[in-house]
Amino acid sequence: MTQLDLTPILEAVRLSAQLAYEVQQRHIVRSEKTGAEPVTIADYGAQAIICRVIQKYFPNDGVMAEESGSEFLGVVAPDQRAYIVNLVSDILGEKVTESHLIAWLDHAHIGVGDEPHRVWVIDPIDGTKGFLAQRHFVNAVGVLEGRIPVAGVLSAPAYPNGALLLHAVDGVAYAESLTPKNDRRVIRVSDRVDVTTLRALESVEKGHAGLARLARVRELMGMTTSQVEQADSMEKYGRIAAGDADLYLRLPRLGDGRRHNIWDHAPGTAIVLAAGGKITDVDGSPIDYSQGNTLNNYGVIATNGKIHDLALSAVATLLDEEKNHGDN
Repeated sequence: MTQLDLTPILEAVRLSAQLAYEVQQRHIVRSEKTGAEPVTIADYGAQAIICRVIQKYFPNDGVMAEESGSEFLGVVAPDQRAYIVNLVSDILGEKVTESHLIAWLDHAHIGVGDEPHRVWVIDPIDGTKGFLAQRHFVNAVGVLEGRIPVAGVLSAPAYPNGALLLHAVDGVAYAESLTPKNDRRVIRVSDRVDVTTLRALESVEKGHAGLARLARVRELMGMTTSQVEQADSMEKYGRIAAGDADLYLRLPRLGDGRRHNIWDHAPGTAIVLAAGGKITDVDGSPIDYSQGNTLNNYGVIATNGKIHDLALSAVATLLDEEKNHGDN
């Protein structure tokens, strides 16, 4: 057990969600990082708010985060930098300068060499394309200890039936209203095993997965298209943890050798595991967080645990089909 008090991080994620909503509704500005996904000024503001708290309460820990101070200076126009600095000041209720923001963005970023036993993994706006399109996104924070996910926090402003803050620590997963209402509850994955009642999730963006391959896996499992919903971001992990879905597959498109970023999976993984679910690579091997800032895995299968073997078997059949087709 980590015996980690997430209270200040939960508040920081709430504030990050508030900032993201303000930007999404009023002032979306998209930038492009070379060879990367789009980034918005909300990414920088949200990460700065989270890293500020880590610097204050966990100063000896490392940070693995998607954005950096140099990128903020390099890709964001001066007027947009001023806007986000002022917005962070308003949300925190204190005077913030651009120098503060840059220092927070770069706080304790781990590099080559020794790293602390505990590392915070941050994706300030996970599901950026969903964010830009007014769909689903999350603010995500995970904790690795010895490169193992042990805690996670997800804000989910567009969660079905109400915005949620989902989190897990010490082997227990929780959900509560994103706007505090003293309604925290323990969450568990579903007990569904009847294939006709299963609920599956997949990414909206075609570039994130081989959607045709995923459809074939679900067909092999005995599922229909009516049992599938598309959603952006790690909210998919949150829905599995809360029992609102049972299956999430991440298979790359054929020939796509890109690796998964750790911050796209670690926070959600910690919550699903604490809620009693199971997450593995497509061959049943553990998800490997030991290699830099990317996963050393081919794909991801996340389930309520009860149907995991069924999903693994279906993926194995798909891979055999593809191999035999390639041999013909």
